[in-house]
Amino acid sequence: MSWPARNARHGLYIVGFLLMVAAGFTLAVSARGFLASTRLLWLSTGLSAGAIVAAAASVFWRPGSAPGQ
Repeated sequence: MSWPARNARHGLYIVGFLLMVAAGFTLAVSARGFLASTRLLWLSTGLSAGAIVAAAASVFWRPGSAPGQ
C-alpha cells in the first residue's frame, strides 16, 4: 500500500492522537480504582511514549526518505 507523503503524515498524527486518548482512558480507569495497581499506570506511560514517538515521526519524517523512494 503506497500512501502519498501528506496522507502518511496525517496517518501518524491520527495514530498519535488515538494513543493519547487510550493513555488518558487507562489513566482514568486507574484513578477510578484509586491507583490500586501500577499495571494500568505503566500501560498509560507506554501508550503516552508511543504517542510521543508517533508525533515526532510525523514532524520529522521527510517525504521520499523511505527506502526505495
